[in-house]
Amino acid sequence: MNQISSLLSDAVARRAVPFVVATALDEKGVRVEAAAGEARPGMAAAPDTVFRIFSQTKAVGALAAMILIERRLLNFDMPVSDILPSFAELPVLEGFAGDEPRLRRQQGVATIAHLATHTSGLAYEYWNADITRWMELTGHPTVFSGKLAALDYPLVADPGTAWHYGPGVDWLGRVVETVDGRRIDAFCRDEIFAPLGMDDTVFEVEGERAERLAEVHARQEDGFRPARGGPARNPEFYGMGHALYSTPRDYGRFLRMMLGGGALDGNRILSAQGVAAMLAARTGGISVPRMSSVAPRVSRDFEPFPGRRVSHSMAFARLEDDLPGRRRAGAQFWAGALNTHCWLDPAAGIAGLFMTQLAPFADPALAQAYDAFEEAVYAAG
Repeated sequence: MNQISSLLSDAVARRAVPFVVATALDEKGVRVEAAAGEARPGMAAAPDTVFRIFSQTKAVGALAAMILIERRLLNFDMPVSDILPSFAELPVLEGFAGDEPRLRRQQGVATIAHLATHTSGLAYEYWNADITRWMELTGHPTVFSGKLAALDYPLVADPGTAWHYGPGVDWLGRVVETVDGRRIDAFCRDEIFAPLGMDDTVFEVEGERAERLAEVHARQEDGFRPARGGPARNPEFYGMGHALYSTPRDYGRFLRMMLGGGALDGNRILSAQGVAAMLAARTGGISVPRMSSVAPRVSRDFEPFPGRRVSHSMAFARLEDDLPGRRRAGAQFWAGALNTHCWLDPAAGIAGLFMTQLAPFADPALAQAYDAFEEAVYAAG
C-alpha cells in the first residue's frame, strides 16, 4: 500500500496525471485503494470521486445484452436487423468522388456479437478519416450528441470482416431496449446497478454526486489546464458506448462480480457459464489492430501491447498472450476517453482500475504510470 501510494503521488508530482485513483481487487474484495491529487479544486481524489467513464460504459452495455442472451431473448448470431430493421439499410462508405461520398449496400449480415466486438463495420469519426470527412460534408451529428438520428453512421467495412472502433454498443443498447421494453437506463438500474450496489453509477449526475464530480483536464506543455467534456445531458437516447458516470468503488464492484463468476454479495447477475461466454474471444480470428487517431486533441494513437495478440470479447479487448509479471492470457481490458482504465484477469483472479480525467486519451506519461501501478499490484502477489 505504501509503495502504491508513493507511486501515485510521484505520478501527480511529475505531472504524469493531474490526479488519480487506483484500485486493485479480487473476488473477495479490495486489495488496494489509493489516490493522489485533487479531483477538483479543494477536493481530494478518492474512491468515491465521480468520473465520466465514457467507453467503460461499453462493458455494462455488453452485460445488459448478455442478461437477455441468458434469458434466450437474444443470441450471439442473431441478425441486428431482426430487431432493428434500419441497421440493414446503413450504407458502406467506400471513399469519395470529389466531395461526393461513394456508398453501396452492405454485403453480409451484422449480428449481435458484431455490435459488441466492433466488427459490425461502424467506426467513430475520431478513428476514421472517411467518417470525419463524411460528417463534415453531410452535417451529420456525432453519436455523442445523444440524438437518435446520429446513430445512422455509414459503415466503413462489411459486417464481420474487420475491426473498427465505433458506436456498435450504442446500437446494442437500442437492441436491449427494443427486446426488453424498458429504456436502457431503467434496465441497467433494475438489472445491474441495484443488485450490485452500484449506487453512484448513473446516466445523469445531480445533487450530491455533482459535488463529487471530478474536473476535466487537458494536457499542455507546462502541465494541465481545465477543460470541458462529458456525455450529453438528457439526450434522446442513452448511448451504451459512452453515457455513464461512475466511481472507482462502484466499477470495482462490477469487475468483482465478473471475477466471482457472475455473482456478488449473494446477488447473481449471470451464471458462471454466462460470464465465460461474455469473456470469450468473439472476433472470429480478427485481431484488434493499432488504432491511429485522426483527432489528436481527443486521443493519441493507441496500441496497448505491441507484438501481443489482442482479440475482443463481448465486453472488452482481450489479451491472448501472457505478459510476464503482469496480466495473463485471457485478461480483459478497456478504458474511457478521459483516461479511465481497467483490466480484469480471470486467470490470476485480479482486477484493477487506474482512473483520472485527462485529455487526450492514451497519454504516454499516464500510460507509464498505469503500467507501473499494474506491475506493483502483481509483484505484491
